[in-house]
Amino acid sequence: MPSSTSIRLIEPADAAPIAAHRVRDAEAFRPWEPAQPDDFFTPEGQAERIEGLLAGYRAGTVWPGVVLAGDEVIGQITVGGILPQPHLRRGSVGYWIASVAQNRGHAGNAVGLALRVMREELGLHRAEASTNLENLPSQRVLRRNGFTPYGVAHAAIFLDGSWRDGLLWERILGD
Repeated sequence: MPSSTSIRLIEPADAAPIAAHRVRDAEAFRPWEPAQPDDFFTPEGQAERIEGLLAGYRAGTVWPGVVLAGDEVIGQITVGGILPQPHLRRGSVGYWIASVAQNRGHAGNAVGLALRVMREELGLHRAEASTNLENLPSQRVLRRNGFTPYGVAHAAIFLDGSWRDGLLWERILGD
């Protein structure tokens, strides 16, 4: 029976397990994510990145979380680009799950939990996300969480040596 999924705010102590996942999954994630500098794959590089994410959290522009299976860090979920102004109130969801924990419902559960954080803790009205056109598993996660596609961003991100289109997703969270 799979461990239950939860999310929490990222902590400095998460640097080592995140780095271990990123080293192991570097090739698997290559088609879906931008190239990263070598230090991204080290605990020290992750600690520096986490420090920056937490600074953004304190500034109110990001909610950086980790995905847990039981008490083990198995991925990240981040609400970025937070615009809390009354006439905007939106944020963009991004996530990844380590290969050792994929296909067990963790991504879908984590996105559902992040939507609750967005609505209840952050007071946001709109959730946005984007996927590569070819990333069907991520698209299924978003659809299961009530997102609908609304457009294509052409040549939106440089991945694996070329500019790629992104499928844009939205979900209204309520007032």
